[in-house]
Amino acid sequence: MANSKEGAGASAGRVVMCTGAAQGIGRAMLNAFAAQGERLALLDIDADGLAAAQSELQRDYPDVETFCVTASVADDVQVAQAFDAVRAHYGRLDVLLNNAGISMNRPSLELTPADWRRAIDIDLSGVFYCCQQAGRSMQATGGGVIINTASMYGVVAAPERAAYCAAKAGVVALSKSLAVEWAELGIRVNALCPGYIRTALVDSLIERGALDAQRISARTPMGRLGTPEDVVAVACFLASDAAAFVTGHAMLADGGWTANGYM
Repeated sequence: MANSKEGAGASAGRVVMCTGAAQGIGRAMLNAFAAQGERLALLDIDADGLAAAQSELQRDYPDVETFCVTASVADDVQVAQAFDAVRAHYGRLDVLLNNAGISMNRPSLELTPADWRRAIDIDLSGVFYCCQQAGRSMQATGGGVIINTASMYGVVAAPERAAYCAAKAGVVALSKSLAVEWAELGIRVNALCPGYIRTALVDSLIERGALDAQRISARTPMGRLGTPEDVVAVACFLASDAAAFVTGHAMLADGGWTANGYM
């Protein structure tokens, strides 16, 4: 399961672990934290995607240490093994970017039990498994930061997304619960709630006609879809000392979508 490589020289920064690291927002987050000189742990179910992400990081940030583990966040045994590998490699964990997830857009009358379970297993249970493992590591070393990627659809609802909305709302509530419970351990837990973000996946949905970019932009007060960098900037803030008194918060990065009740 574990796959270890190091850059040309190990940095002395915090240990930052990102799930769903192979593409999209996760990959963009890693670039931002690499630029800060952090030591990185990458987790994804896609081994080839992980290798590509690691290669890119080593090319662009040769002094940053990276470590890869291949696992499914929906499998609690694989998650435990992955975190054990990271602990064995780095000896600690300071920041968890709990980012792995899937979309689930089905008419609710057609949603199968398998679809429902897959969304809940990955988008909610997987977040808990990783939080629990990270919390154990951080308790042992005096604290840390957990940022759970939820969604604006964890704060507001939308049709044909029952499983997705339920899972992401669960992530928001989970984040608040853990924030209260773990504050005394020095662990801050927040939920990051993106709106529509121009990732490769979203671009492919737009190209296939499954999403209407013009309609989404018109519905968004800021008049555009977000970029991964819009989300990354929020994650960097939440992980920083500037957010030292911020915990149990669901922070939206949606261009005003959820505030707009007019359209």
